[in-house]
Amino acid sequence: MTASPIIKIRPQDSVGIARKNIPAGMPLETGCSTTDEIPAGHKVALKDHVTGEKVVRYGQIIGFATCDIAAGEHVHVHNLDIGDYVRDYAYCRDRREADILPDTPTFMGYRREDGRIGTRNYIGIITSVNCSAHVATSIARIFEKHVLSDFDPLESFPNVNGVVALTHKTGCGMGRGEPLEVLRRTIAGYVDHPNFSHVIVLGLGCEVNQTAGHLDFISNPAKVRFMNIQALGGTRQSIEQGVDVVRGLLDESNQSVREPVSVSELSVALVCGGSDGYSGISANPALGAASDLLVQYGGTVILSETPETFGAEHLLTRRAINRKVGEKLVERMQWWERYGNDQGVTLNANPSPGNKRGGITTILEKSLGALTKGGTTNLQEVVLYGERPSSKGLVFMDAPGYDPVQVTGQIAGGATVVAFTTGRGSVFGSKPAPTIKLASNSSLYQHMPEDMDIDCGGILEGVETINECGRRIFEMLIRVASGEKSKSEEQNFGDLEFAPWSLGPVI
Repeated sequence: MTASPIIKIRPQDSVGIARKNIPAGMPLETGCSTTDEIPAGHKVALKDHVTGEKVVRYGQIIGFATCDIAAGEHVHVHNLDIGDYVRDYAYCRDRREADILPDTPTFMGYRREDGRIGTRNYIGIITSVNCSAHVATSIARIFEKHVLSDFDPLESFPNVNGVVALTHKTGCGMGRGEPLEVLRRTIAGYVDHPNFSHVIVLGLGCEVNQTAGHLDFISNPAKVRFMNIQALGGTRQSIEQGVDVVRGLLDESNQSVREPVSVSELSVALVCGGSDGYSGISANPALGAASDLLVQYGGTVILSETPETFGAEHLLTRRAINRKVGEKLVERMQWWERYGNDQGVTLNANPSPGNKRGGITTILEKSLGALTKGGTTNLQEVVLYGERPSSKGLVFMDAPGYDPVQVTGQIAGGATVVAFTTGRGSVFGSKPAPTIKLASNSSLYQHMPEDMDIDCGGILEGVETINECGRRIFEMLIRVASGEKSKSEEQNFGDLEFAPWSLGPVI
């Protein structure tokens, strides 16, 4: 049987999604024919819409017609806009008892002294300020494999994944209130991260973000070494002493060995970037199915991207474990609306040119598709950027939608693996938590095979269900958590993707 040229997600949807490019004049099973060419992943009207009428996808409003739209017509930025409507938060209405699955699987992880479980074993060098970035990267480069000579300085330390320098562009010329607190909380989250055996925090010496100021934020000071370039006598002396410190830590780091631990110890960051019109049909809901499995086995998933939840937050408040959790999400959403207004932008400016070329029109549509990554379980907690959750299960972290900034916050919050869906082809990777990338369509997977870990396109073709794909994702998460390299790890991504959220003016 030939598959329908369109995908209709919910019975009440007033638009369908083109499975492939559809020429004008193509009859549709709804009784109309296409009046325009409909690009793959884009929307076609399944009924007539009058100006101002709501347009429905995922069973939810994605915007309002800005002019009359005939059945069979292409629906996109030329005739659809966000509009305004009241959402019913219905706090906790859809909360339900958690389903606990028996026979919890295990993965091979690193058990740290504080009881937390890592999936990698790195030594980190984290800068307090951009002024120490050159010295930090110079130290880390000493321990990189020398490709031309094939000499590996870490060959005698097989249990050490590497020495990574994580640098950023701030740390001085900044306010001492919330901007500094967010930066210190982020750095502390990396210092305490179970994927690091040891960390050097490297400062210049005169910056606002003084290295000593991190002590109140770090819960495990025994694993951190503080260094200041000015106190050590300058660049060369700092590099030499930094190299000596790392060499002195390698033996101890190498003593870390993997052991079987429950997947309930796993914390996964949920991310989508470079999304297209298929993301909310295939890769995102499949990741949602994997998220449900992990939560039902006692693990943690961290959903984020507050601006890319706008318009869909009412679906999370209904699943909140209590009203306070739901209200905190709404409060963060309102903060973002004020923040956008203060900066002269609307949240509907979020969909990128690539998103729109892929078929996404409004932030409401993007948010509804993005939200499916979080699965269907209760919302247990809402945390601030870089804050470590106190609950397991589905957690929401307040963060921008910009992928490197978002993921930096999620890793600071304890995520030990990152699951990243994409429809356009993001080439993101992260350290110390590895990233796996999920392609929303098979064309992307085949076009960028060295960057994509899992093909979710079978869902679009009807050869695989969302739950079957979700099970494959879950099984890969376990393998990568146990040490299997993801595609981004094979290409050594992650050194340049550390991007703490920079708040406030630069002064």
